[in-house]
Amino acid sequence: MIEVFVTVNFKDRNYHTNVIVEKDTNWKKIKRLAEEQVKKQWNV
Repeated sequence: MIEVFVTVNFKDRNYHTNVIVEKDTNWKKIKRLAEEQVKKQWNV
Protein backbone atom coordinates (compact mmCIF):
# COMPACT_ATOMS: atom_id res chain seq x y z
CA MET A 1 0.00 0.00 0.00
CA ILE A 2 1.16 3.53 -0.78
CA GLU A 3 -0.18 6.97 0.03
CA VAL A 4 -0.71 9.26 -2.97
CA PHE A 5 -1.33 13.00 -2.62
CA VAL A 6 -3.73 14.36 -5.24
CA THR A 7 -5.07 17.82 -6.09
CA VAL A 8 -8.72 17.72 -7.15
CA ASN A 9 -10.67 20.59 -8.71
CA PHE A 10 -14.21 20.67 -7.29
CA LYS A 11 -16.64 23.58 -7.68
CA ASP A 12 -13.85 25.72 -9.20
CA ARG A 13 -11.58 25.27 -6.17
CA ASN A 14 -8.54 23.04 -5.70
CA TYR A 15 -8.50 20.58 -2.82
CA HIS A 16 -5.56 18.48 -1.69
CA THR A 17 -6.37 14.98 -0.51
CA ASN A 18 -4.54 11.72 -0.01
CA VAL A 19 -5.54 8.25 -1.17
CA ILE A 20 -4.13 4.97 0.09
CA VAL A 21 -3.98 2.38 -2.70
CA GLU A 22 -2.09 -0.68 -3.84
CA LYS A 23 1.24 0.11 -5.48
CA ASP A 24 0.12 -1.03 -8.96
CA THR A 25 -3.14 0.99 -9.05
CA ASN A 26 -3.51 2.99 -12.27
CA TRP A 27 -3.80 6.78 -12.30
CA LYS A 28 -7.46 6.82 -13.48
CA LYS A 29 -8.57 4.84 -10.44
CA ILE A 30 -6.49 6.98 -8.06
CA LYS A 31 -8.00 10.15 -9.53
CA ARG A 32 -11.54 8.73 -9.31
CA LEU A 33 -11.06 7.73 -5.66
CA ALA A 34 -9.71 11.19 -4.80
CA GLU A 35 -12.64 12.92 -6.53
CA GLU A 36 -15.15 10.70 -4.70
CA GLN A 37 -13.44 11.46 -1.40
CA VAL A 38 -13.66 15.24 -1.93
CA LYS A 39 -17.31 15.00 -3.02
CA LYS A 40 -18.18 12.99 0.10
CA GLN A 41 -16.65 15.69 2.29
CA TRP A 42 -18.82 18.39 0.69
CA ASN A 43 -22.08 16.41 0.49
CA VAL A 44 -22.70 16.39 4.22
